[in-house]
Amino acid sequence: MRLEEEIKQTSFKNEVHKVNLNVMFTGGWLNARTCHALKPYKLSHQQYNVLRILRGAPEHSANLCEIQVRMLDRMSNATRLVEKLRLKGLLTRELCPDNRRKVDIRITPAGLKLLGKIDEKLNRMHAESSRNLTEEEARNLNALLDKMRG
Repeated sequence: MRLEEEIKQTSFKNEVHKVNLNVMFTGGWLNARTCHALKPYKLSHQQYNVLRILRGAPEHSANLCEIQVRMLDRMSNATRLVEKLRLKGLLTRELCPDNRRKVDIRITPAGLKLLGKIDEKLNRMHAESSRNLTEEEARNLNALLDKMRG
């Protein structure tokens, strides 16, 4: 559906104004779909992002600064997210033996197993969300979004 129909607005200042609104609206739409998909697993999209970061890190381990730099939502409170995931048994926090000021955060086998379940569901959701885009269109959209943030 076109943005005009979605937000019931027929005109915009210009195409740049419209594209900014469209990106924000589409981001919110994708975020809502992701939150809905994660709800049965009792995870927020920020918690899911932390688990994904740890799974992709060398030895499934990272420190808090590394996690914060890689977060999709940079305004998230990574310390609070890590603690909630630790209480759920999905990650561990351990003092680094070489540097006691550094804390190693590591995803647990339970966290990896949960991500495996979630991946199947989110992969289907992503495929369905982008079903109207060809691979070339997706590549072009990625390039344009990167250029926009340029």
